[in-house]
Amino acid sequence: MKRSIFIAAALAAFSTQALAQVLAQAQSQTRDKVNFATNWLPQAEHGGHYQALVDGTYARYGLDVTITPGGPQANNRMALVAGKADFYMTANLIPSFSALEQKIPVVAVASMFQKDPFVFMSHPGQGFDRWEDLNKATAFVGAEALAGIFQWLRQEYGFRESNVKPYTFNPAPFIADKKSIQQGYLTSEPFAVEQVGKFRPNIFLAADHGFDTYSTLIEARRDTVEKRPDLVQRFVDASIIGWYNYIYGDNSAANARIKRENPDMTDAQIAFSIAKMKEYGIVDSGDALTKGLGAMTDERVKSFYDKMTKAGVIKPGLDVQSAYTLRFINKGVGLDLRPKDAGQAR
Repeated sequence: MKRSIFIAAALAAFSTQALAQVLAQAQSQTRDKVNFATNWLPQAEHGGHYQALVDGTYARYGLDVTITPGGPQANNRMALVAGKADFYMTANLIPSFSALEQKIPVVAVASMFQKDPFVFMSHPGQGFDRWEDLNKATAFVGAEALAGIFQWLRQEYGFRESNVKPYTFNPAPFIADKKSIQQGYLTSEPFAVEQVGKFRPNIFLAADHGFDTYSTLIEARRDTVEKRPDLVQRFVDASIIGWYNYIYGDNSAANARIKRENPDMTDAQIAFSIAKMKEYGIVDSGDALTKGLGAMTDERVKSFYDKMTKAGVIKPGLDVQSAYTLRFINKGVGLDLRPKDAGQAR
């Protein structure tokens, strides 16, 4: 009798487990598969998306998301255009404007960063401790920045191309030349200089001096926006929630995933990046404080477009509102996840 009861209980347990597996598989099959292509290797600057992936937020929104990292040899934006990716992470609004110029049918649907993390660094106490002094220094600048932001700096602040030396993503020339400045990403290059040069550089965030582009935007193809708006809305909403949880919650699992997919990433680098994103309000500041993360406005996009046309980076006369849409943002999604005691950005 006892043996029969044991067998029956074992069968019931097996059936329950099998049923759970079947249900999980069925739920997985009903989720929409999404390929999200990023513009660089996994890092804290992508953390909100990894958070939404590992904590189940994307799954709860009916999405089966694959994050395809970018890198030096990748052209993930072309994967979006070719239909091999559903969404793409773009650095700022300049590529969105360029796509409009070239009649490439992509649309920015959200901005995960309210401020572009582009910075210049200088050596303390060498005569370049103020933003106003930087235009006199030797400037290590990469080709992409030279064609974009540097043209605005030249037009707006008198920077000179004759002062430019190539930046090859090696901080050694800047560290050796105390009368120089170097471009960087707020969350990355200052950390490298501290580690290698053994000093803390001055940091000047261009966004705090008028470079008012949005950054780390989500782009989609125009046909996806028009034909599958529910998919776009769910991906945007889930990404927003992922970013709130990454910045303000337990991000250990997301960081573990980032390090697994990018073995060169360290705990110290990740901690530095998150701290700088918080200190400077990269993710959560400005309109995001009331409209929610991902926020954009027509006025600010136009402001940046006008600056880029004045600097000769983008041609004038474009229907700039075709480069983006506010349809999926500014709805206060996730505002309740922001701690009431969260510190204000500098």
